Amino acid sequence: MLLERGTPWPARIDAPAQVPPPLDGADAVVTFIGHSTFLIQTAAANIITDPMYSERAGPFSVMGPRRVRPPAVTFDRLPPISIILLSHNHYDHCDLPTLSALASRFDPVVVTPLGNGPLVRAAGIRRVEELDWWQQTSVLNVPITVTRAHHFSARGPFDRNRALWGGFVFGTGRASVYFAGDTAYGDFFGDLRRRLGRPDLALLPIGAYEPRWFMHSVHMNPDEAVQAHLDLGAPESIGMHYGTFQLTNEGIDEPLRALDEARRTRGVTGSQFHTLGFGGSQRVNRS
Repeated sequence: MLLERGTPWPARIDAPAQVPPPLDGADAVVTFIGHSTFLIQTAAANIITDPMYSERAGPFSVMGPRRVRPPAVTFDRLPPISIILLSHNHYDHCDLPTLSALASRFDPVVVTPLGNGPLVRAAGIRRVEELDWWQQTSVLNVPITVTRAHHFSARGPFDRNRALWGGFVFGTGRASVYFAGDTAYGDFFGDLRRRLGRPDLALLPIGAYEPRWFMHSVHMNPDEAVQAHLDLGAPESIGMHYGTFQLTNEGIDEPLRALDEARRTRGVTGSQFHTLGFGGSQRVNRS
């Protein structure tokens, strides 16, 4: 991998910060903050996925890839956060400074796969629910199921796969949302549909996939993400995990180009699988 030459990214892309819109009777409003961080506003609770506000995705926030885009919703413009969905312990998904700031300001509940509790508590989170794949809980009347994923975990060289990784299906009033976390493609997307029904909205990763010989076992490419969308039977999917940190070799806009090509090849429309602008929002209602 060290011998592979990647496509250069811009050093920085700045844009005005956005303010999340009100719920206004929708089952949920989903706002893309960047990378795998979404704000999901519902009548029962405000949820944030894999919150990442640090400048670097690495140890002590001084190592690892630097952000190219700032968070599209600034921390001080977040509404009160009640639930954090934390998919796994990689630095670009489990950022301890962000968790600590959320703990101090909102005292949220973290729902996460097995083995991540000690790390999360070290950031000052008081309430943590650890679940195995397909286990369910309810937090503030929000039903949440941890789902299978094909990935791995590690914070350093000696803790590989000591904690579990996964995705989440959760209720937003009448609608359901699937947040896939980080994952390669697998037959579990069809299994998820059989077990839990089709989600009304799926949030699927489309970036950090080149070179395929190295990344195919941990990250989907856009073509595989479109196939996952079809397996799930979701009426709508939104892409994530791109355009924020350069983790692999593809160019910053390549996931969007490849997603457009995969949609055309597989007969999926832009309204069925699309991306949000950074800071963009999508209203969700039961289909």
